[in-house]
Amino acid sequence: MEERTLIERRSANVSIFDIRPCIEAHEKDIDKVPFVNTYLPRATDPGLLENDNRGFEEKLDALRFYNLHYNCPTNAGILLLGKNPEYFIPGGYIQFVKFKGKGLEGDILNEKKFTGNLMSLLPRIEAFIDDSVIVERPEPISTLQEKTVKNYPNWAIRELMMNAIMHRDYESNAPIKFYQFDDRIEISNAGGLYGKARPENFPNENDYRNPFIAEAMKVLGYVNRYNRGIARVKRELEENGNLEAVFDYERIGAFSVTVYDALFEIFEIGDTGIETSKDTGIETIDSNNAESIIRFIKENKTITVTLLAKKIGMTKNGVWYHLNKLKKEGRIKHVGPSKGGTWVIIKDLNGNV
Repeated sequence: MEERTLIERRSANVSIFDIRPCIEAHEKDIDKVPFVNTYLPRATDPGLLENDNRGFEEKLDALRFYNLHYNCPTNAGILLLGKNPEYFIPGGYIQFVKFKGKGLEGDILNEKKFTGNLMSLLPRIEAFIDDSVIVERPEPISTLQEKTVKNYPNWAIRELMMNAIMHRDYESNAPIKFYQFDDRIEISNAGGLYGKARPENFPNENDYRNPFIAEAMKVLGYVNRYNRGIARVKRELEENGNLEAVFDYERIGAFSVTVYDALFEIFEIGDTGIETSKDTGIETIDSNNAESIIRFIKENKTITVTLLAKKIGMTKNGVWYHLNKLKKEGRIKHVGPSKGGTWVIIKDLNGNV
C-alpha cells in the first residue's frame, strides 16, 4: 500500500485504474439499455447524438468505457454499466451495517449489501439514506408551534457517501463500509488522500483517483466536481445541529469520516474525543465554559461557534455541546436562521432572568 501511494504521487504515472482495459470482460458484459436510454443522452449534445452513426462499442470507447485496441470494456465501463461488476472487481460494493450501541461488539440490527453497477446502485443508496437512515421527529418550540428535527441532514450524508464511491481505491478488495451506531455514522473506504490532496491542504485541494468515474457521476447529477462538497457538508451539519464531521486520513491507504447524531441527546467531551453518556446517565456541564459562553453571547448576540471556540480556547465540538446543553436547559435560544440569527439569553447559570 505504501508503494502504491508513492506510485500515485509520481507525476509521470499515467496508469489510471478506471480506464485500464478489463481484459476478462467482453462487450456482452455491458448493460446496453441504461447506457443508450439514460447515460448517452445526458453525456452527449442532442444534435450530435441524432447524427451519430457509430456502433455501440465505438460510442462506449468515445466516453472511455471501452477499449477498442483490446476489444473489451474498461474498468470504468464495468463499474458504471457492467451486468455483474463484482465478478471483475470483487470489492466494488457497499456494506451497510446498523449496530445496537456504540461499538462493533453490539448486536446487528440491520445489514444490507449494495451491489451492481453504478447506474443502478447510486439511486438505490440515495433512496436508502432517505428512507432508512434519516430519522425525523417533531420538537416543540412554543406552546402552539413545533419544528421537525433530523438526526442527520440528508444532503450531507448523501454527499459523503458519493465521495466514498467516487474516490475509493477499486483495486482493493475491501468494500465501502457504511456503519450506523446509536450515536454516529461512519463511512470508510480504501484509498487515502490522492494526488495533490494532502493532510495539510484537505479539503481545500482536491484530486481524482478515478477521473472518468467522477465525470460519469457528474453527468448523472450525483456530484458537481466544484470542490465545494465538504464545505457544504460542514454547513449542513452545523445548521442541523450536528457536531462537526471528523475526517480520518492519517491511515495509509484508507479514508473515513464520522458524523454524530444530532438527536442523540447527551454528550461528554473528554480527552479521548466525543463519548456518549446516555447509558450511564451522566449529565455534566463545565460551568466555567458555560459562563464564558453566556458572557460572550451577552457581548455579541450574533457571535459564531467558530469565534466562541477561539475566545474560550476549546474545540467547536465542545462549544456545540455546551450550546446544545444550555438550550435544552432553557437558558439560551437562537432566533432566526442558522446563518445571521441572534442568540437570546433566557436566564444565566444562577437562574437570573
